Amino acid sequence: MPPNHALKPNARPIWQFLRANLAYMASGRLRSKRGYEPTGSQHVPADFCQVGVATAADPAIDDMVIARLQELGIRQVRLDFTYGDDDNHVARFLEKLLALEFRVMLHLVQPFEAARAMQTAAAQSTWRQFINDTLDLFGSRIEILEVGSTINRRRWAGYTLEGFLAAWDIAYREAKQRSILLAGPNVTDFEPPYNIGLLSILQSRGQLPHIHTDNLFSERCTEPERDDHKILGHRLAPLGGFRLVKKAFVLQEIGQYFGVPQLHSPAAFWTLPRIHRVLADGEQKQADYLSRYMLLCAASGAMQRAGWGPLICHREGLIDDGVETYPKLERITHYASVLGHELRTRPAFHAYKTFARLIAGSYYEACLDDANGLEVHAFSNGDQLIHAVWTTNGRAAALCDLYQASDLQNAVYISRDGDVLVQPVDFACESPVYLCWPSGSHIRVNPQGSPIPDLVLHAHIGKPHFLYREGSWRGVMLASDATEAALLRAALNPAQIGAPPKDAILRKARNAIWTIPDPRNPARKLVIKQPVRMHPHKRLLDRFKPSKALRSWNGACELLRRGVETARPVAYFEQVDDRTLTQNYYICEYVPADFSVRDIFSAFADGASEYQGITPEAIYKQLADY
Repeated sequence: MPPNHALKPNARPIWQFLRANLAYMASGRLRSKRGYEPTGSQHVPADFCQVGVATAADPAIDDMVIARLQELGIRQVRLDFTYGDDDNHVARFLEKLLALEFRVMLHLVQPFEAARAMQTAAAQSTWRQFINDTLDLFGSRIEILEVGSTINRRRWAGYTLEGFLAAWDIAYREAKQRSILLAGPNVTDFEPPYNIGLLSILQSRGQLPHIHTDNLFSERCTEPERDDHKILGHRLAPLGGFRLVKKAFVLQEIGQYFGVPQLHSPAAFWTLPRIHRVLADGEQKQADYLSRYMLLCAASGAMQRAGWGPLICHREGLIDDGVETYPKLERITHYASVLGHELRTRPAFHAYKTFARLIAGSYYEACLDDANGLEVHAFSNGDQLIHAVWTTNGRAAALCDLYQASDLQNAVYISRDGDVLVQPVDFACESPVYLCWPSGSHIRVNPQGSPIPDLVLHAHIGKPHFLYREGSWRGVMLASDATEAALLRAALNPAQIGAPPKDAILRKARNAIWTIPDPRNPARKLVIKQPVRMHPHKRLLDRFKPSKALRSWNGACELLRRGVETARPVAYFEQVDDRTLTQNYYICEYVPADFSVRDIFSAFADGASEYQGITPEAIYKQLADY
């Protein structure tokens, strides 16, 4: 810890802020010697999980929120409280939470204009009175008082550096008089210069918080496991290695250096519009990200608590209130109220409930694998050993490549959302799965295990994926259950597919494309695609690419993951070490059609004013919408 006299308390805050950062960065501490892999062997606090709550004028919303909290199984809540709330529904709701013994982090939020004016005597007087009144009412009953609101986002919170320090000084003195646990300064995202500068100034003034808070978002990285490209750019991001776990290490070490070793991340979330920029299954991906984020936060050991932002709202809530209108002020700055009454539970709610039940209060054993897109983390409690297993988006790892067959046979499989799976899964994918064994089990994970090269899976396609490895053939099948998978395995045996019958051929050039009856329903058809003709240069160049069947499978999965409809994949098969590059098959569902866009455009190019009754204006609009 640096000596308290290292910075002069009367120095201009901006110079203290800058000098502290220069000194800290010159020391080399910002990189963290712990790297980005969790070290293991630590307890996950029983109160690790937290969620942000709000209510509305209707008292029925209070009871509805409390019922959902009880269903979620999380007792730690964060409630935003601002001017006037002591005389409205927020105070009413707070009283109910306290009466039911929820552990409340009361987050004091100044209105934007008041925060912007905090260097004036009038604003300071109003703020002091607000804190006095609030702490007189609730101070002895709350768990934590948090001061500061996204202070590194001036356009959201309104604070200047001097204004925030004035607000902090008043809050610190009032909290200290009442022996209330104080948290702050509530930096948002990973922007350590703010943590360094502010904690250094507060230390020099003898006003450090008891708990260091930073809303440690990973949303800007898209996936919680990725290197943060906002720091060094996309190409150089791996050099910094600033992934979620390393960020947590860095922030915890900053707090420890300045005398605040306890770190909380009060709020983080993934907004559905940001997910939808790239992927179609927004609510499913939100649940995936929540599970993966919370698992990594727990594994890091650097945080004593981590929370999700709003419990209820349309854009990022665990529960959708159905109101698309977004308030002027970002909810990460001030989660003021629930806007709607028609509530719908999202998958993320169940994912958080499952994490809280299985992981909070457990012991983190170790990171067993983090091989280029694969994550395997071991936790244990008094009853069971739990492995949380997943990959980054679109990747897949065969569980039989990671575990011994007997261990997989004896495991209990629990889905991301808490369902005990009757059928064991074949793959680890972007949606985490929990593998559970009795306490004391000794389960070995193959240290060389990694995702299957080049394979893409669409985890939310609606059916389980089944691994195919028979003789020299390998592949993947999509089936509703094990019975259907066995039917496809027998009917689509790639070693017996043979040449296409002439009456079923749809096309035969470089690839042969033909139909067969669907073994699941003979009234329907499947389409098989096989490469049959390879030019000499393609034989050479394609030798270093995935097989054509795998490329077709991947293309369909990537289109569907992004919300672009295509014929639904059923299976792909490829022969290992096939030098001809033709022994591979892609199989998909047959989509009947009268004609294609190519037919329409060819007709228009030849001067037709319509095709099959379709005008250019109609098809252009439909195609643009698609």
